[in-house]
Amino acid sequence: MASLSQWVAGARPRTLPAALAPVVLGTAAAHLVGGADLALAILALVVALALQVGVNYANDYSDGVRGTDEARVGPVRLVGQRLAAPANVRLAALLCFAAAAVVGLALVALSGAWLMLPLGGLAVLAAWRYTGGDNPYGYRGLGEVYVFVFFGLMATLGTEYTQSDAVSWFGLLAAVGVGAVASAILVANNLRDIPTDTEHGKRTLAVRLGDARTRDLYTALLTASVVALGLMAVVEPWALLGLVAAPLGWRAVRTVRAGTTGGGLVPVLAATGLYEVAYAALTALGVVVGVATG
Repeated sequence: MASLSQWVAGARPRTLPAALAPVVLGTAAAHLVGGADLALAILALVVALALQVGVNYANDYSDGVRGTDEARVGPVRLVGQRLAAPANVRLAALLCFAAAAVVGLALVALSGAWLMLPLGGLAVLAAWRYTGGDNPYGYRGLGEVYVFVFFGLMATLGTEYTQSDAVSWFGLLAAVGVGAVASAILVANNLRDIPTDTEHGKRTLAVRLGDARTRDLYTALLTASVVALGLMAVVEPWALLGLVAAPLGWRAVRTVRAGTTGGGLVPVLAATGLYEVAYAALTALGVVVGVATG
């Protein structure tokens, strides 16, 4: 039976910045147009975190029962390492999705943003279908698309919309920037797993692109986040405060460009997550300063 610490590790805490950062930036975008609401932001954060942990447990379950996780390098695999019964891991995933649904319904009801209700349902379905079902899209190289859409565009713009009843150019650019970094986390993860994924027939984007081009993609995604930040600065110049986070991203890029493989890429996941949080927090701080002094 898995211990509490193993269940926590199985939730893959290094991926949680992908849930936190878009809510921070979406709230900043709402603040820029005078509509920020801290209570609604907290509810959005709970939804995003529940979805992220849910998809991590669902991925653990689905890959584990397929045998894909038996020789992985990296975080704990509850099913693959036979630390927990598959049914229990599946239940944990479903409970997380249920929590996201309940809190999401409260968020929609309080904000009146009923458009988000079907979109939230689609997010839960997509989270399960990532590696679950008969034809999971994560096995067809579409995982990064899911992350960009749901932990970039939808999470950021949904957060802004529930607070301000509108979306803005700043919010869209923020969504693109944070979505690019969130996708880069998955790219680094899949770069590390190319050998085992290839062996088990899991055709991730990294497997399809190969080692060298996957490293190029990682670099391009982090570069895109900086470009998006520059465009955000056209709307709010103080957003350039987010550039203070750039050295964190550059350090991760250097590790990837150095040809690091296997377990050596695990720190890249943490570094990219740290960059994403710093990117979002500093950009949001810039918006607060800009609004206060504007």
